[in-house]
Amino acid sequence: MPSITGIVLAGGKSSRMGSDKALLPIGGVPMLRLVCDRALSVCDRVYVVTPWQERYKHLLPATCQFIREVQPRGAENAPILGFAQGLAQVTTDWVLLLACDLPQLQVEVLQGWVKQLNNCRAIALLPRHAKGWEPLCGFYRRDCLTALTGFIDTGERSFQSWLKQQSVQVLTVTDAQMFFNCNTPDDVAATEKKLISRGDGLAIP
Repeated sequence: MPSITGIVLAGGKSSRMGSDKALLPIGGVPMLRLVCDRALSVCDRVYVVTPWQERYKHLLPATCQFIREVQPRGAENAPILGFAQGLAQVTTDWVLLLACDLPQLQVEVLQGWVKQLNNCRAIALLPRHAKGWEPLCGFYRRDCLTALTGFIDTGERSFQSWLKQQSVQVLTVTDAQMFFNCNTPDDVAATEKKLISRGDGLAIP
């Protein structure tokens, strides 16, 4: 497998959830820990990009490191900024970028995705849906950082707009539920019920 670093973004305000979604348990496991554990199945190291590392440092293993996210004063929260700050610390050729609220990620599917990198000549390998790319669950080349920072320096904050300017290859996906975001308490309850009924191992090692 190619060498890959994981970047997990945990800088959202969780406004629809009403509480910090990264801390919410799925089968007894905080959602951030669950996503990081899945990422570590294909990554040597995972960076968690967040303004609130003190909230999460007790949750994660030593193979996860924190990057303190800094949002420009007066700017709205934008995932592309956190990604750029994390990407600047990466030394591997490839990065797996994930949002912290993707508890239906499956290890065997992630491992299958990694095999698709061998035939990728684009700067990113991402799922695509009717509204555009799925930027927060896919792979990017480290050397896209120059183009990314140049785009951000113009004042732009849209992942979709940036990706329209880049060479992106479609990631083959067979289960769209992998990208289901937990944004509300009902989402969490439904996801927990589904994962437990499927028999996913959710206990923290």
